[in-house]
Amino acid sequence: MNVADLLIFLRQEVGHRAYISRLDLLDQTASLIKARLYIAPELFIQVYRNDRFDSTNLVLIHNGQRLYGRDQLGGKWHRHYHTAPDRHDTSPAGQQPVTLSEFLDEAETVLASMGLP
Repeated sequence: MNVADLLIFLRQEVGHRAYISRLDLLDQTASLIKARLYIAPELFIQVYRNDRFDSTNLVLIHNGQRLYGRDQLGGKWHRHYHTAPDRHDTSPAGQQPVTLSEFLDEAETVLASMGLP
């Protein structure tokens, strides 16, 4: 997943997922993108990709707190599971690479388990 592809995927997901109310591009260059997919005013998914440093951050945030996340640094992935969002899950499941679509599916599951919209 690179910045150019991620921008395309972001726009596609907004069109396919009715619960996403808007896409905000916070920063974008040829090698970097930072965006938010808003579900509600204080509930969003923040997406960050830096091609230069080969890093990706996908985070579900509610009221300024991380609920769930997946990070990729230098080609290695880890997960921040919703029951312990400050810990790094480096289990085999936590290290699995994810696409934006797969992360959104996971975030939907977390939201449903927490009774959030």
